[in-house]
Amino acid sequence: MDRVIYDRMREVQRDHWWFAARREILADQITRLALPAGAEILEAGCGAGGNLEMLAKFGKVRAIEPDEASRAYAARGGIEVRGGLLPGALPAYEHPFDLVVAFDVIEHVDEDAASVAALAALLAPGGRLMATVPANAWMWSQHDVLHHHKRRYDLAGFRRLFDDAGLIVEKASYFNMLLFPAISAVRLLKYLTRNQKGDDDAMPPAAANAALRKLFASEKALLSRFDLPFGVSILLTARRPT
Repeated sequence: MDRVIYDRMREVQRDHWWFAARREILADQITRLALPAGAEILEAGCGAGGNLEMLAKFGKVRAIEPDEASRAYAARGGIEVRGGLLPGALPAYEHPFDLVVAFDVIEHVDEDAASVAALAALLAPGGRLMATVPANAWMWSQHDVLHHHKRRYDLAGFRRLFDDAGLIVEKASYFNMLLFPAISAVRLLKYLTRNQKGDDDAMPPAAANAALRKLFASEKALLSRFDLPFGVSILLTARRPT
């Protein structure tokens, strides 16, 4: 990603509606995995560490991050954050993990299939790999360019990566569905008017930020019961066979 994106993420990751609501949704999904006590957890591509405090509620957390400045910032909380790159330059660990997460990471790598396979290889038997990615190729925008995305996914194509890695998919769903019409309209309007100004992840006014967070986070109740048929992003959880 551009340096300015890394720096802005560090500034907004705690309070911005998208980051905050996504953490609520992901925490709810992890709760439903019934991980063992003292679970070993790894976040691949932790950025500035916005998810680490949440993940630490479920076990012992370690992380990987290729960007040096973000790695140093993320490690301030005392969590071990090592350098590494997917798929072939990951650090060696002395034991496998009960949960490996990659939240909006796989869309950044050139070799997505090899990267999913590399993450799967870090799992203990019965361990889970949970990942999120942006959805819908037609939603491609300047946001994707600035964040150095390689692609956006459809659900079937993303699921295939995990099937091919020998994992058992337990949940595969779109999410950020309730805001999908509004976000789609903004992206379409920018495309039609050739207006690529403005940042999707800029901090909105406090009242709007609170309302957007509440609406997006409310999807955790839906996701606990159903796989959603459309959305701005995809959430997938898969298990390594025992």
